[in-house]
Amino acid sequence: MPLIKRHILKSITYRILGTLTTIVLTLLAGLEIKWAAMVGIGEIIIKPIVYFLHERAWYKWIKYGLKNKN
Repeated sequence: MPLIKRHILKSITYRILGTLTTIVLTLLAGLEIKWAAMVGIGEIIIKPIVYFLHERAWYKWIKYGLKNKN
């Protein structure tokens, strides 16, 4: 169970960094702060779920790069 908590915390911190990056990039592209914030909020809702599922799929089914414990 501790690995699940680690994956959840990793997902949250990754999403914070990703959302801040997206907001800054949308501001640099010329969008108003209101629209940049809306894009960021959309990311906060969708991308943590996608990332968590991706992380769990790799953990469960993809063994690339892992050492054999046998």
